[in-house]
Amino acid sequence: MTRTLAMILAGGRVDELGILTYLRPKSTVPFGSLYRFIDFPLSNLMCSGIQRVGILSQYRSSSLVEHIGTGAAWDMVGRHRGITILPPFKAMHASDWYKGTADAVYQNLDFIASHLPDHVLILSGDHVYNMDYNSLIQFHLDMDADVTAAFVNVPMAGCTRFGLGKIAHDDPRGGRLIDYAEKPEKPISTWASMTIYLFNYKVLVEVLEENAGKESHEFGRDILPSLVSSYKIYGYKFNGYWAYCRTIEEYWKANMDLIGAHPRIDLSKWCLRTNLEHEAIRDRGPAILGAGSTVQGTVSDSRFYHGVRIEGRVERSILFPGVHISEGAVVRDSILFFDTQIGPGAQLDRVITDIGVSVGKDARLGKAGGEIVTVGMHAQIPQAVHIEEGSSIHPKTAASHFSQKHYDKNSTISPSHT
Repeated sequence: MTRTLAMILAGGRVDELGILTYLRPKSTVPFGSLYRFIDFPLSNLMCSGIQRVGILSQYRSSSLVEHIGTGAAWDMVGRHRGITILPPFKAMHASDWYKGTADAVYQNLDFIASHLPDHVLILSGDHVYNMDYNSLIQFHLDMDADVTAAFVNVPMAGCTRFGLGKIAHDDPRGGRLIDYAEKPEKPISTWASMTIYLFNYKVLVEVLEENAGKESHEFGRDILPSLVSSYKIYGYKFNGYWAYCRTIEEYWKANMDLIGAHPRIDLSKWCLRTNLEHEAIRDRGPAILGAGSTVQGTVSDSRFYHGVRIEGRVERSILFPGVHISEGAVVRDSILFFDTQIGPGAQLDRVITDIGVSVGKDARLGKAGGEIVTVGMHAQIPQAVHIEEGSSIHPKTAASHFSQKHYDKNSTISPSHT
């Protein structure tokens, strides 16, 4: 039986996600009314029976450490299974932090060697998908490959945002990787890299040691193109749902794929788990619609869990535990993170609020069909303010920092920009 160790790249932030990654890595951005991005690869590993995992962290890792906890949420506690958080450790200076995805794994070759793996599975910690990694591993073994990378077919429009692979037709599951280009100006195919790489252990050590002396240390930009001519590298074709979620719009769309008459994501079939102790999810009370006989909350085509109280109207939205929608408030096409409080009469259209946000009475945020408004962690929106579409409110912006009653489209509001 092959021994596989997983390494999850979970330490980076994404500029395009704006305020959602100001205070956390992308891997712990909340998703789908209960989960975090990193829950997807961890749950996939659990269901695939891969029980030794190293998580490579770097940027503002406290939320990642708290969320992973002991690893018990994914049944990864025991003598022969477990999760290890691996921050940079080469030296005390910031210049010696991980210099790229390949360098992050290279700095942890001692950890990898200690587990005596036959194969090392390298995963991104911030994509939405459901995969049985055993199918990938079996394909790798059947092809007698040195390296196998997973790809998913994407639309031609915009495909150059991804690393693209040209794959031979050797097998219905995939084939020899003929060419690979990271974000090319002109597409060489529409098969996009999922940032899933399976290496034979000895090959991984060889290529990382060879790359260590170079200036750039990225798997996509540096490692994969160099392997095409010198190693047996194969492309595995994945045909399921996959969401990249690199922009606010992509993130919003992926959440909306959970709802509707025919949702594209069916989490009941994905065996997805999360840490119910994080954000005190386990300890929250039941969801409540209305506040008695006089106030009735209404919900349509939305997703929410326990700890939510709805006294207003919610349509086509995603609500996390602790959200409170007050009487007369209307929330449409929005995503509200943990403990967001929406005041009486407030109206939200296409808005994403981070944890602990409060929106004052009769405030208006966003526009139906417009660009998304994002509100940072613990921001306070004052009463009766009107914030147009596409605007961004920075974390910890207090009500006193708002100097106007109306903010135009694409405004930025923060303690230093009022």
